[in-house]
Amino acid sequence: MSSLYEEIATPPAEGTPVRRVTINVNGEDRTLDIEPRLLLAHMLRQGLKLTGTHTGCDTSSCGACTVLVDGRPVKSCTMLAVQADGHNVETVEGLATASELHPVQEGFKQEHGLQCGFCTPGMMMSAKALLEKNLNPTEDEIRWAISGNFCRCTGYQNIVKSILWAAEKMRAELK
Repeated sequence: MSSLYEEIATPPAEGTPVRRVTINVNGEDRTLDIEPRLLLAHMLRQGLKLTGTHTGCDTSSCGACTVLVDGRPVKSCTMLAVQADGHNVETVEGLATASELHPVQEGFKQEHGLQCGFCTPGMMMSAKALLEKNLNPTEDEIRWAISGNFCRCTGYQNIVKSILWAAEKMRAELK
């Protein structure tokens, strides 16, 4: 168990309540003492150093902070870390294995689904959630699934193509 405050520059003021939580992050149980008001995005980025989860707006508009909580896409900038206690959280760092990329990551590489890369982690996590439920999505279903994620660079065309590529690869792997 570690204290989040040993890793963050500004510890809570004396007397600030803390709560012990255990969250399974990318397949590993993590127990932390945290302030109840700490956002999940900040716990992941500052506390656990999982900086793939980006924060762009802090209002849930951009989707750059999207992670999966129990397999469902969640904008971590508007979820308290204490709400994830006892749950499974998956970040973009959990997609690849030591030896290979996840098909969604490969799709973004193959189909040039990223430019600046800021929105990419959230897009990938939304795509993964979609493909876990539907391995044969239409373009409209993909656009709906990523509708909570803004990209200011690509125009979404290559992102959609990337997700279609990943779906095809995942279907082929099942055969």
